[in-house]
Amino acid sequence: MIDHKIIEEIKFRSNIEDVISSYVTLKRAGSNMNGLCPFHSEKTPSFTVFTSSQNFYCFGCGAGGDVITFIMRAENLEYPDAVEFLAKRAGIEIPRDNEPVSRGPSRSRIIDMNRDAARFFHAQLYSENGKTGLDYLRNNRQLSDSVIKHFGLGYAPDSFGALTDHLRGKGYTEEELLSGFMCGKSKKNGRLYDYFRGRVMFPIIDVAGNVIAFGGRVMDDSTPKYLNSSDTPAFKKSRNLFALNYAKNNATEHIILCEGYMDVIALHAAGFSSAVATLGTAITSEQARIISKYTRKVIISYDSDGAGQRAADKAIKLLTEAGCDVKVLKMNGAKDPDEYIKKFGAAKFKDLLSGSRGRFDFKIDSVLASHDITLPDEKIKASEELCKIAAEAFSEAEREVYIGRIAEVLSLSRESIRADVRRQVSRRTRERKKDETRNAYLSGTGYGDRVNPDFIKNVHAARAEETVLGLLLCFEEHRKFLADGGLELTEDNFVTEFGKRVFSALVEGTDSTGAFDLSVYGDRFNVDEMGRITKMSVSRQQLTVNDRTVLLDAVKVLKNESAVNTSTDEVTYDDLMTLINKKKNDK
Repeated sequence: MIDHKIIEEIKFRSNIEDVISSYVTLKRAGSNMNGLCPFHSEKTPSFTVFTSSQNFYCFGCGAGGDVITFIMRAENLEYPDAVEFLAKRAGIEIPRDNEPVSRGPSRSRIIDMNRDAARFFHAQLYSENGKTGLDYLRNNRQLSDSVIKHFGLGYAPDSFGALTDHLRGKGYTEEELLSGFMCGKSKKNGRLYDYFRGRVMFPIIDVAGNVIAFGGRVMDDSTPKYLNSSDTPAFKKSRNLFALNYAKNNATEHIILCEGYMDVIALHAAGFSSAVATLGTAITSEQARIISKYTRKVIISYDSDGAGQRAADKAIKLLTEAGCDVKVLKMNGAKDPDEYIKKFGAAKFKDLLSGSRGRFDFKIDSVLASHDITLPDEKIKASEELCKIAAEAFSEAEREVYIGRIAEVLSLSRESIRADVRRQVSRRTRERKKDETRNAYLSGTGYGDRVNPDFIKNVHAARAEETVLGLLLCFEEHRKFLADGGLELTEDNFVTEFGKRVFSALVEGTDSTGAFDLSVYGDRFNVDEMGRITKMSVSRQQLTVNDRTVLLDAVKVLKNESAVNTSTDEVTYDDLMTLINKKKNDK
């Protein structure tokens, strides 16, 4: 375990405003800082950094905690690795006797192994074993040696144990090889075998320059065409992008989003060095928010086939939600950027970028391709689909522009289109309010609470728990009162397991003066739990009355409730909906 004093020093040197500002654009709001949440898509800021308490909380998605929790979420790290990440940033060396202890191989160990594997693959490409791979990259893909070396491309020998033997020779264990997705283990004889075999290799590098994963491509028609690393302690597929380590330095004007590694490499080789790609899957909301950190304009350059256009449609939605201005390339005569550049050249592709379509024009083309608008029924269907799309627009001005375009392409009056769009807006508003009411009721009763599933078993007691814990978390005088024995409160008085754990950390970590820092016990709570703990604290701070009377009243409720044998029967969704309907009928 890392010594608590070292953690406190790391936090002291890691001002939360400075750390979060490298991920989120923050603006002053009184004594606090506000910004768009990096953990969910939003148009109005609900993410707040409390500089006085060195905490953050998002009132939209519930993410919250201290600077360590933020790094855990932002960098997809476990607690010990997040502490180590901040220690390096602050220039603090963690003594070897106090190195982070995590379950299984550490992130840093996997990164070291990936670096050695990347060097092995690259060396194999230029060896006799890699002749097939090098011929494929040079001749079939027309890549120069400088481009091959720039991206660190390599070759995985068509052997069951070449990489495994190499890495074992460097001291990596079987557990590390399996955890890092370097090899598999035979169920038949228990032997290790190389996961990547007979493929050209693409190292995936993060923005800090670490090799975090690999993609491998076959050179014939065998399947699967691409094989990618699964998630490891160093890599989460949904939170990384291929070539972002290069593109981030050239993203001022725009980022070009592609589907595959080869498209990105072809674009970089042709001088378009702001190209990135997702990693074998459709774009995720996390990837969209990462892109929005580096640019506000994204040009989607997906394959022109049906699958590529459907993927583009999803990307438009997620990138727009992340605050990006999205345009889409329309490539005629080629199915992807790599083929287009080979056929028509870089200059033509540059012209294509300049003439890229806006997202609504892309949607119009997609709808019109699905309907023959010379037929009345098909024109009505096309109008309905386009009006639904226009109704999703955030502003009246934007909707007016879309109404004009729909009227133009369908040869219908603006008035009729405007009326249909308004009906769609009203329907969306009614549905949203209905969902918000339902979700608020379910949330208030504790239904579906993944952080504290015991909440719903005794809502009255659980709310008293949160009052007690919130007051203790916020106010030193209450913690001192607890430490001095004034409350006569124990874990057994709490009715939820989560409440017991938070109270235990409070008791253990509070000294005789009432001082307490939850972060030194952060390894006991995951990021969602830290968010709930922060919510308890923030909720109490927003109230005007937080004196000892409030604390004693809540403790009294808690003791009375915990003395009663509460039901442990599971409350179902149907039970709650029956209660909701009953209350409606009683009104």
